[in-house]
Amino acid sequence: MNLKIATAASMAALLLVACGPSAEEQAAAREKAVADSLAALASMEMTYTVDPAASKVVWAGTMLGIKTHTGSLNFIDGTVLTKGPSVTGGNFTVDMKNYALTDTNYAPDGSDKGTRAMLMGHLSSPDFFNVDSFPTATLKINSVTGNTATADLTVRGKTHGENITDIVVTPNADGTVKVSGKLTFDRQKYGVAWSSGSKDAVLNDNIETTVEITAKAAK
Repeated sequence: MNLKIATAASMAALLLVACGPSAEEQAAAREKAVADSLAALASMEMTYTVDPAASKVVWAGTMLGIKTHTGSLNFIDGTVLTKGPSVTGGNFTVDMKNYALTDTNYAPDGSDKGTRAMLMGHLSSPDFFNVDSFPTATLKINSVTGNTATADLTVRGKTHGENITDIVVTPNADGTVKVSGKLTFDRQKYGVAWSSGSKDAVLNDNIETTVEITAKAAK
């Protein structure tokens, strides 16, 4: 190779190096790539399937001035729709026949009244949720604004619009997602109209529930 050709090649190489991205430009490009990835993740729409074994509805009903009973219900199935960190929709079916009572405000087993078994039977009866005729309850999310959703709740065959508040979406490292929210409904609207008949033992019309869902990405 003669000197002129070698010199020209060397100058071309130096020019290419000089024209390449600087360290600052490379850093900026990396930051942009990360930001673009996060933006894409934030706008990604996902569908999750509820894991019934890892999900539940926790409820509380209060006899005003006396005591509160608490319990949990299980999901039969359900779907959660998300976009980034927000819920955008969902459909859920809850088993009304198989549930647990979690408080301790009961008379000892074998007592004439006030036992855990008696309350379980009463809640299942037509006085309350009439589970033989209405074995499931359903919830359908219609719209979401911030961390509050409007939804159709169906209990005892009656459907009314309700609000789900304080919705939180937490992604897990294993690809599942946890979703929680609160829903309080007036039992009277759904025909759960039992009354003790005593002015000193009034059952609050409001039933407080907290939904705790673990869901897997749908395949």
